[in-house]
Amino acid sequence: MALYVYKFGGTSVGSVERIKSVAEKVKKAHDSGDQIVVVVSAMSGETNRLVALAKEMQTQPTEREMDVLLSTGEQVTISLLCMALHNLGCDASSYTGGQVKILTDSSHTKARIREIEDAKIHADLKDRKVVVVAGFQGVDEYGNITTLGRGGSDTTAVALAAALKADECQIYTDVDGVYTTDPRVEPKARRLDHITFEEMLEMASLGSKVLQIRSVEFAGKYNVALRVLSSFKEGCGTLITYKESQMESALISGIAFNRDEAKLTITGVPDLPGVAFKILSPVADANIEVDMIVQNIADDATTDFTFTVHRNDYQRAKTSLEKTCAELGARKVTGDDTIVKVSIVGVGMRSHAGIASTMFKTLAAEGINIRMISTSEIKISVVVDEKYLELAVRALHAAFKLDQGVES
Repeated sequence: MALYVYKFGGTSVGSVERIKSVAEKVKKAHDSGDQIVVVVSAMSGETNRLVALAKEMQTQPTEREMDVLLSTGEQVTISLLCMALHNLGCDASSYTGGQVKILTDSSHTKARIREIEDAKIHADLKDRKVVVVAGFQGVDEYGNITTLGRGGSDTTAVALAAALKADECQIYTDVDGVYTTDPRVEPKARRLDHITFEEMLEMASLGSKVLQIRSVEFAGKYNVALRVLSSFKEGCGTLITYKESQMESALISGIAFNRDEAKLTITGVPDLPGVAFKILSPVADANIEVDMIVQNIADDATTDFTFTVHRNDYQRAKTSLEKTCAELGARKVTGDDTIVKVSIVGVGMRSHAGIASTMFKTLAAEGINIRMISTSEIKISVVVDEKYLELAVRALHAAFKLDQGVES
C-alpha cells in the first residue's frame, strides 16, 4: 500500500465536470488500495475574480483581509470534490489549511510554512478515507488565515508529502510534464522524462511556471519524489529526482524566461564601503525581492548600481531608490520595465566549456543586445529587451539542439 499526495491546479478543477473527472481518478487510485491525500487550488479564474472584488473596495487591499478573501476559493473546491467523491461511494473529508493545521509565519500574502500537524490526516487515512486539503493557505500562531503566494498549492502539496512521508507527490496540471521551454513560444520544445531538483529549482526561479519555486525547494530538502503530470491525458509525466545518471545526456536541459522583469539604475553613487547596503536595505525593508545586480566603478570614484525586480514592484522600488539617491547625493535614478530575462539551465555546464560563448554568439547573430548577465554553476541568465524574447528563446533552443535530446 502506497501513500500518494495528488495536487490538482485551477484548470484541472475549473468546472463541475472537471471536478467530477478528478473524483473518478482519485477513486480509481483509492480503490486499488493506495492511501490518497488530495490538494486542490481554487477553480480557474476564481482568484482573479476575488482580487478584482477586493480592488473595488480598496486600491491597495489590506493584506490580512486579502488572505481571508482569497482562501475561500480553495474552500469551495475542497467541498465540491468531497461531494463528488461521496457521490461515487468514496468516503472523503475536506480540510482548510487552518483545520489540518498548516502552521505558517505571519507574512500575509507571502507566508511560509513552519509546521504541519499530520495526526488528523493519518487518522483519516487509517480509516480508509480520502483526505482533501485546501492548497495555498495556512494559519499563523495567532489564528489568522494566511496564504502562501500565487501558485502556493504546489508548496502545500509537497510540504504535506514531506510531513506524511508520502511515496510520491504528483502535481496534475494542464501540461503533461516539464518541457525544454514553453511550447507556446517554441513549438519544437520537448517533454523531459527526468530533470534534477537542482535544474528544476533554477527553471522555477528563472520563470518556468510549471512549479512554484518553494515547492521544488521543499521537495529537494526533504527528498520528496515529485512528478508533473497532465490532468487531461495519460502519460508518465516528468520525474524530478536527484539522480543525474538518469538524465538526458544534453548539456542544457531547458530554457526558462521571465516576462515580469524591470530594471533600475542609480548613477553617480559615491564609491564607499557599505553603499550597496544603503541602496538595497530600504528595498528589502519594503519586502521587494531583488534579482540580478550589476555594479560598475567609474574613474571619478563613483559607481553605477543596477538591479532587477519584479515588474509589479517597479514603481515602489523606484520611489525607494529616488529617496536613497537624494540621501546619498547620487546623480540620478533611471528605470526600464520593458525588459525580460532569458536563461539556459543544465547540470552539463559543470563539466563542459563553451556554453556561455555559444549563448552569446547565438544572440549576437540575431542582433539581440545583452543588457545584463548573471551566472551560476548550472545556469546563465541574460536581460534583453522585451521585444526579443521569443526570438531569443527559439534561437537558443535551436543552437543547443534541445529538440533533438537523447531520451534516457
